[in-house]
Amino acid sequence: MGSEARAPGAPPEASFEALVGMLGSVALVNLGAVPPAPGQPPATDLAQARWAIDLLAVLKEKTRGNLAQAEAAGLDDLLAMLRLRYIEARGRS
Repeated sequence: MGSEARAPGAPPEASFEALVGMLGSVALVNLGAVPPAPGQPPATDLAQARWAIDLLAVLKEKTRGNLAQAEAAGLDDLLAMLRLRYIEARGRS
């Protein structure tokens, strides 16, 4: 895995950032911040959003001390943003 070109439609390279991004996307979809698929309306499922946020928190705890500074900062920023959006979404429901 390196500098090879990705085929159109191929999934991104497996990486820590991809894993964090995938879980962040699950949270955002379930917070109603983005539609689940093009042309579909956003929907809210706070239990599923909380689950994805909690998984990110577990990932943060289990990788503490083993991440590059940029990885740790990115995870911290994402968790802070998602937690704030979760609180806001709970207030609307």
